[in-house]
Amino acid sequence: MLAQRLGLSINSTRPLGKWSPDDEPKLVAWYQNAVGISLNGSDVSGWVDSAPAGLYDMVQATATEQPAYSGGVLTFVSADNNNLQTVGQISLTGDFTVGFVANTSTTNGTILGDNTTANEFFKYSTASQFRIKIDGTIANITLDSGTFGDDYLVVTRASNVLTLYKDGVAQSTTPTLAGTADIDVIGIRATDTNGYDGTVKEIQIYSSSSADLTANVNDRLSTL
Repeated sequence: MLAQRLGLSINSTRPLGKWSPDDEPKLVAWYQNAVGISLNGSDVSGWVDSAPAGLYDMVQATATEQPAYSGGVLTFVSADNNNLQTVGQISLTGDFTVGFVANTSTTNGTILGDNTTANEFFKYSTASQFRIKIDGTIANITLDSGTFGDDYLVVTRASNVLTLYKDGVAQSTTPTLAGTADIDVIGIRATDTNGYDGTVKEIQIYSSSSADLTANVNDRLSTL
């Protein structure tokens, strides 16, 4: 049951003055590291949305499609169709900030997507390229150097300009992409395709973008 949570006593307080995602009025959803996890044995059946509104809890009732869990880390296997879905619909119409800690083990894997609406996703498309597709239009961001691995990534959209931060460093490719980004699933996209192989520790989603917010998100994710 979603009422079963892990780590709440540890994460319910923070040092005085320390920034937290729920300080932000534009926080849409927060899948907090090691908090709000419901388990079916050692697999995840639910991940509570820690945002104050709590509108977008992620669940997976099908046991064979539940990602594994250990020590605050969710492990997704595309061959098993591992994913978590919300009955709600996250729709980002303007500026946004999306941050997550992940360690991808293969390419062409979807971190966030929509499994009911086609052509909506945030995914690794190659070892060095990240792809965002909104309303059927693609934007690719190629890393300035290196490849993806055990990283914290932040994607921002400000006035339709996309920027990818890898481990706190903004990449130079900044494509323009308008439209409404729809999200209702972690680990897959419509319909049950381009599954993610790798781990996830935390995901934050905001309907705003600013230099201060980006810095705060990067700072937090760097500690996980």
